[in-house]
Amino acid sequence: MAEPIIKMTGVSKWYGTFQALTDINFSVNQGDKIVVCGPSGSGKSTMIRTLNWLEAHQVGKIEVNGVELHAKMKNIDQVRMDVGMVFQHFNLFPHMTVLENLMAAPMWVRKVNRSDAEKTARTFLERVRIPEQADKYPGQLSGGQQQRVAIARSLCMNPKVMLFDEPTSALDPEMVSEVLETMIHLAREGMTMVCVTHEMGFAKAVADRVVFMDAGQIVEENDPHSFFDNPQHMRTQEFLSQILQH
Repeated sequence: MAEPIIKMTGVSKWYGTFQALTDINFSVNQGDKIVVCGPSGSGKSTMIRTLNWLEAHQVGKIEVNGVELHAKMKNIDQVRMDVGMVFQHFNLFPHMTVLENLMAAPMWVRKVNRSDAEKTARTFLERVRIPEQADKYPGQLSGGQQQRVAIARSLCMNPKVMLFDEPTSALDPEMVSEVLETMIHLAREGMTMVCVTHEMGFAKAVADRVVFMDAGQIVEENDPHSFFDNPQHMRTQEFLSQILQH
């Protein structure tokens, strides 16, 4: 059995006196599709942000691709190359075209030459089904298109795992499905993914495992069939009864 690509062991995190994560044990293997869900303030986004050191943990151990994340590490940029991240807000450079947004990191960080960076960028715009938007600026696109550009931008770095932090929550309802379709497409191509989302239909469609968090802890973790049809924990049952009514 190969080593997990991500491994969290006994991880806890505080903001001042507030404990945001408590004794998190969590691992991701190559090819896993994991959905993390739970109420607002449950620690989902904090957990996913510790996986590329956007947030520092104080207790426990986090390893990504065999590298331990800690305050004195020198090679965090190397780790981040392997861990793509898509946020709620698209974080595109507004003064650069779509194509330039996709080419920037490979050229600056990976030192890829311009023609190769452009070729890769166009390939991934095809994969997220918006090749015709290459020469537009982000402000000329819909929210759903901008989020697909953000996904393509992460893919251009050829990451080993993709993290999604509520990627559809800032979108108008009619734009949600186009982003989810893109993510389902990636999942079916074998991309390793950890996705924080309230989109339970997406969880049912692609997840290997669903993780439920509450109050900074992992309360329940199971395959989608068991998770949705036979949740074990009362807190999970309450959450699902509320979210599945909508």
